[in-house]
Amino acid sequence: MKRNSKSFEIALSAIACAVATLFLWLGSLNPFLLATGYLAGCFALMVPLSKNFVWGDVLAYLAACLCALLLGGGAFFWKLLPFIVFFGLHPLTNFVQTRFRWNAILCFFVKAVWFDAAMYLCWRFAFGMNVAVDWVNEYIVPVILIGGTLFFAVYDRMIFACQKSVNAAVRRIGR
Repeated sequence: MKRNSKSFEIALSAIACAVATLFLWLGSLNPFLLATGYLAGCFALMVPLSKNFVWGDVLAYLAACLCALLLGGGAFFWKLLPFIVFFGLHPLTNFVQTRFRWNAILCFFVKAVWFDAAMYLCWRFAFGMNVAVDWVNEYIVPVILIGGTLFFAVYDRMIFACQKSVNAAVRRIGR
């Protein structure tokens, strides 16, 4: 099997960074595209991981976050916060989990706590001041713990399946 060159890693990571930045920027501009921006950015960051380019993925993540902030996301930092603290790093954690064959149940619980903590942080930082209904603020912790964990269970399985699809698509590249 031919070993991939550093220039191929840089190019693949740069493409992933550009696509992630584009969708995060569009998501910060249009509220209807916000969740799509998170998912498309997450999918874009799966591309370097499909060739086992861990450092390329880390640099693509950091550059995508920085570029999205510089392209106008800085004014709407709270819109990019969920991607920065969770969605952008989730493909990397799944890669590490499968690469080192860690216990899937333990990893699920750790990632679920991380997801719930990230969503609570985003709630308090971004949305907590904007809600005038007192019962929402009173019951947000149980809602995030129960609803967030159930959502994350489906989301985590979906991201594992999407990583397999991205791996199959990138495998066709002749390098």
